[in-house]
Amino acid sequence: MAKQKTRTSFGDYVNFKEGLVKKSLIVVALIILVVTGVFAGGQKDSSSDAVKIGFLVKMPEEPWFQNEWMFADVAGEDYGFEVLKIGTQDGEKVLAAIDNIAAQGAQGFVICTPDVKLGSAIVAKAEANGLKVFSVDDRFIGADGNPIKAVPHMGISAYEIGKQVGYTMAEQMAARGWAQEETGFMRISFNELPTAVDRTTGMTDALIEKGFDAAYVFESPEKTTDTEGGFNAASITITKNPQIKHWLVGGLNDEAALGAIRAMEGNGFAVDDICGVGIGGSGTAVSEFQKEEVTGFYATALISPKRHGYETSEFLYKWITEGVEPPATTWTTAVMIGRDNFIEEMKANGLWTE
Repeated sequence: MAKQKTRTSFGDYVNFKEGLVKKSLIVVALIILVVTGVFAGGQKDSSSDAVKIGFLVKMPEEPWFQNEWMFADVAGEDYGFEVLKIGTQDGEKVLAAIDNIAAQGAQGFVICTPDVKLGSAIVAKAEANGLKVFSVDDRFIGADGNPIKAVPHMGISAYEIGKQVGYTMAEQMAARGWAQEETGFMRISFNELPTAVDRTTGMTDALIEKGFDAAYVFESPEKTTDTEGGFNAASITITKNPQIKHWLVGGLNDEAALGAIRAMEGNGFAVDDICGVGIGGSGTAVSEFQKEEVTGFYATALISPKRHGYETSEFLYKWITEGVEPPATTWTTAVMIGRDNFIEEMKANGLWTE
């Protein structure tokens, strides 16, 4: 039996075309949604959930910078942002790290530069990557030799803290009854760094203010700002000055003082003939205070890395998310600690856990 041909009416044809159009519109809409989602996902999200900041430090092995990182992480937990932590020991590593964090989606970074003269290059690299920059500890110096004021900075009142150290040394010299002609101040210097110059100048000025004879100040330059640097600088000064029976010693940080103390011990000086005062309140100082036997490391000026890690990160986060620019400069101070009060003071600064 032959099949009858089905005739398509004009109405059927119209319905068929309308169906095709509807399906096409649905497909196009889906494509638009997918493409929009892809591009949105590729853009930097400035919401709090997506904020990332870099925290670059010049000596990541030093306790001070490790504590700064720790408190930056605490700020990140409190506010909901991620901290990208990178050690940048030289200029090449600094510039590479800036590119690195930009590629990871960071919107800005805090940095303690390995060389303050890199300031202009760091600013240019940050601008090229669309990143905000906040300096900590060591302030950028421009080509004209002046601080780069356009970059927010948190630093230490280096000169005043140096004076605190100098006053402590003068008090100990008097309390121990050391005669001036047998007592020297070993100034462990690192004149490449303005902060170091300010600190050691403050120490010297405070000692002289208290009656110390400037002729007994012995400049002892170190090549590196770690314990080894202090040790090597002190060894030369000790050898050149056998007439000195008692030593006061201080420098840029705890490591400078401790390195010098180790050199003195190695050259036969007794604990009672050494008064070393550091700056920083780092793990290096704490280890000395925790020893059962008293050492020549008498005290340190505790500078809280809590503010330098937490507050700088907090400032940067609010700058990124709220457009609130940080203060142009923020200066922090120190408190003197020794074997008798270091636990109490470190607890107060969030640096001590039982």
